[in-house]
Amino acid sequence: MLVGLTGGIGSGKSAAADHFQSLGVDVVDADLASRAVVEPGQPALTEIAKHFGTDILDSEGSLDRAALRQRVFSDSTQRKWLQRLLHPLINEFLVQQVGAAQSAYCLLVNPLLIESGQRQWCDQVVVVDVPVAVQLSRTMVRDNNSEAQVQAIIDAQASREERLGAADFVLTNDRSLARLQAQVEQLHNKLLDRCQTHPE
Repeated sequence: MLVGLTGGIGSGKSAAADHFQSLGVDVVDADLASRAVVEPGQPALTEIAKHFGTDILDSEGSLDRAALRQRVFSDSTQRKWLQRLLHPLINEFLVQQVGAAQSAYCLLVNPLLIESGQRQWCDQVVVVDVPVAVQLSRTMVRDNNSEAQVQAIIDAQASREERLGAADFVLTNDRSLARLQAQVEQLHNKLLDRCQTHPE
């Protein structure tokens, strides 16, 4: 069984995913996949350097993510070119990782699970939910970003309502880490029961 885990920036997805992992669940992370496909030696990095020029690489030949973000953030044509290159590679990487999972169910973590269409891959969708005001304050403190910067990221993601509309389960994370972890443990037991009653 494949379970998707998503939530907006500052919602606590990583904390939830870490606790699922500590309970023995295999976790596949879309953010890690997006880094893996552009590592030195990967064909995608060669294509990116050919397209944007070698100044998009740092002194060690790795992708300069900040420079790339600057280029694509200011030009939607370049952003779309990059997405066309990377999305199929990321999807292929994720499919391989999910296929190699050994635990009773596998957790696919993606902040853009709804937007990317990967929710269609999932048997169940879990949303880590917090009010937008909490997202703003947490992310401003964590990333030392302005309110306007954080709000722009929130606006670019699926809305809170869209995520909740896609959810089979909701983890509410507006209090302590211990409370979030307790919810994860309850949900983990429910998902294990589901795996036993609906084996693949």
